Amino acid sequence: MKDKIKKISSLEDLQVLYAETFGKNGTMTQKLKNMANLSNEERAVINTENAELRQLFKEKQSELEMAVLNAKLADEKIDVTLDCEPKNRGTVHPLTQSLKEIASVLESFGYTLWTGPEIEDDWHNFTALNTPEYHPARDMQDTFFLENGNVMRTQTSAIQIRAMEKQGAPIKMFAVGSTYRKELDATHSAMFHQIEGLYIDKGITIADLLGTLRTILSRFFEKEIELRVRPSYFPFTEPSVEIDMKWGDKWLEMLGAGMVHPNVLRNCNIDPEKYQGFAFGFGWDRLAMVKYGLNDLRAFYDGDIRWLKNSGF
Repeated sequence: MKDKIKKISSLEDLQVLYAETFGKNGTMTQKLKNMANLSNEERAVINTENAELRQLFKEKQSELEMAVLNAKLADEKIDVTLDCEPKNRGTVHPLTQSLKEIASVLESFGYTLWTGPEIEDDWHNFTALNTPEYHPARDMQDTFFLENGNVMRTQTSAIQIRAMEKQGAPIKMFAVGSTYRKELDATHSAMFHQIEGLYIDKGITIADLLGTLRTILSRFFEKEIELRVRPSYFPFTEPSVEIDMKWGDKWLEMLGAGMVHPNVLRNCNIDPEKYQGFAFGFGWDRLAMVKYGLNDLRAFYDGDIRWLKNSGF
C-alpha cells in the first residue's frame, strides 16, 4: 500500500485510493471495525499502520497540490509588455477637491488650519460673537437646537472664538467644517461647508481685507477676479461687507466679511485698543459650484456615481 501511494501521480487517483482505504467499506476501515476480536499486539500493529497510511496520504496530497500549483504558475506567466486592463477607479469628490485647493491658497498666505466641534454651546456659537440672547440677529439663522441647550453649529465662526481664546493675538488662522441650518433648495442645504479666515494683529485695516480677498479668489479661480463690495450687517464685524465676484457677465454673491467687532475681541480677552483685524467666511460648496460649472448644490450629496464620473473631477 505504501508503494502504491508513492507511485500515484494525480490528486484524482489519490482520492480514489483514499476512499478504497478509509471509505465506508475501505480496507483499513474493515480492519479497524474488527479490532475488538484481536489481541493487544495485533491492535497496536493496525493502529501504527493506520497512522502511517494517513500521514502518507497527507504528504502525498501536499506534494501533488504543490505540483499542480507550480504547473499553473508556469502556464500563467504575466506578460509585462501587455497593456493593463481598464479598471474602475475612484475619484476625488468635487467638494474635497475644492477644499484642498482653497486650503492650499490660504496656507500659502500663512494662515493656519483650526477645527472645532460640530455641536456647539451657546457661548461660542452666539454670545461670544456679539449675539447675546434675544439679539435679533439670532433670527437670521434657522438653528437646530438640542435638548441640552447646545446647537448644531450654524457657522464656523465659533472656531475663531476658540482659537482666539486659546492663542490670543496676534493670530492668523482659517477654519473649515460642516455647518447646519434649516434650509434646503437648489442653492442651500441643511448641512453645508464653510471656510472662515481670521487675521488679528496691530494696524490691520479694511484695505488689507479687500486686498487679501481679491488675491485669494484670483489664486483659486486661476485668473484675475473683479470684486464688488456692498455694505452689510453681521453682529461680529464692524464695518461689515458682502463681496460679489464678476463671473462672465454676472455678479455672484460670494462671501461675507468685515473688521472684527471690538466686543468680540473683548470676549476673547484681546484688547481692541491694541489689536484690530478682519474676518471673512464663505461656503466652499459655492466655490466648487462656480469654478466647475455646477447648477444644483444638492447634487453634491446624492451619491450618484454616474454624475461623479461625468463631472470632470
